[in-house]
Amino acid sequence: MRTDADRTQRETAEMLHMHLTTYREYEQQKRRIPADFILKIARLYNVSTDYILGLTNDKRKFW
Repeated sequence: MRTDADRTQRETAEMLHMHLTTYREYEQQKRRIPADFILKIARLYNVSTDYILGLTNDKRKFW
C-alpha cells in the first residue's frame, strides 16, 4: 500500500509518528506488529484491518 501511494518508508514513519527503524522492521517482518499499529495503517490508507491482515482482498473499511 505504501508504494502504491508513492510514499517512502521515511514519509510513512513520519506520518505515523514513529522511528524509521521501527517502521522498516514492521514492513520487513522482523518485528511483531502490534494491533494499534494495524489500526493506524488501516486508517492511513483507508482500508479494513482484515485487508491488512490478509483475510480479504476487499479494501473497504468496516469500522
